[in-house]
Amino acid sequence: MTDPQDLTARLVRCPSVTPEEGGALQLLEAVLSGAGFVCRRVDRGGVCNLFARWGDKGHARSFGFNGHTDVVPVGDEAAWTHPPFGAEEKDRWLYGRGATDMKSGVAAFAAAAVDFVTDTPPEGAVVLAITGDEEGLSTDGTIALLDWMDREGERMSACIVGEPTCPETIGDMIKIGRRGSMSAWFTVKGKQGHSAYLHKVLNPLPAVALLAHRLSAHVLDEGTDHFDPSTCSVTTIDTGNAATNVIPAETRMAVNLRFNDLHSGESLADWLRSEADKVVSETGVTITMEVKVSGEAFLTPPGALSDLVAAAVTAETGLVPVLSTTGGTSDARFVKTHCPVVEFGLVGHRMHQVDERVWIPDIHTLKRIYTRILSDYFAA
Repeated sequence: MTDPQDLTARLVRCPSVTPEEGGALQLLEAVLSGAGFVCRRVDRGGVCNLFARWGDKGHARSFGFNGHTDVVPVGDEAAWTHPPFGAEEKDRWLYGRGATDMKSGVAAFAAAAVDFVTDTPPEGAVVLAITGDEEGLSTDGTIALLDWMDREGERMSACIVGEPTCPETIGDMIKIGRRGSMSAWFTVKGKQGHSAYLHKVLNPLPAVALLAHRLSAHVLDEGTDHFDPSTCSVTTIDTGNAATNVIPAETRMAVNLRFNDLHSGESLADWLRSEADKVVSETGVTITMEVKVSGEAFLTPPGALSDLVAAAVTAETGLVPVLSTTGGTSDARFVKTHCPVVEFGLVGHRMHQVDERVWIPDIHTLKRIYTRILSDYFAA
């Protein structure tokens, strides 16, 4: 049997801080190819990605897993009580950067896939799409894998993204969608001058304060059946003016929006531009705006896939998981265009922290859940 704990430790020892591969995908390729998976590196834009398939190409029943082996930087290494790439174990915890997010999840679904196709070869295909670019810009990671799969005729008929999804206990939550995410940057320009001669200046700061108030006070919606209310948060206002007797020429403001399926990035950009134009009309400043949409809101409606995953979770843990769309973004926002997708993984509240760690028994539980999902999917 493939030990997911050992595989997690081996992956943690790979220093794969985005965009470095660090040996993690090489390790997985060796494990998977040894079990009969056809493996292809799908590198793009300096990012390393791995595609692995057991079974026939393009089979109508092709169950997939998606995840990432890249990790965020360790920060102040001196603040760690265990080496961030040491994979040390203590009191049934395994320590290291990526132990939670999400090398344990990748290890669990890789181990489950290897043992499943070895013990009970299914009528169909098992696909693993693993990226090294989830914690970075995400432009050449899962997107590159999906682009390559489309060109090559590779398919997943359903997919689980193995991100940490559980708030407190393994099995308590499945993600069936995610809110959209976007940011906007406003540059507000006036006219610089002495603060004693206001008739000769145009202060951009009252204008940006007015815009900040209107955006943050506006109620975008009251939420939907599966989503919380959308939000717009002012995240920074930067002027860089150290003098108290000088009216600055310009100031900049950034906002971040998390939005449900009542909106799109385009519709919200139109709203932001409209509010900025009103402030321009009222104050006489000029405002330019830049927008980046990180992902649109999406939902996999409760049904066959979420039922399959929930049943396996309940069978292995005794818990009935909540179906949720909370949290930030994940690569499921890309997979949704390819096939039905849900997310399920470990408890996530220690991700990205100093002394990031994973509860070792949970790794084994997660492998059992993934194995049961595969068994039930191909038995149906």
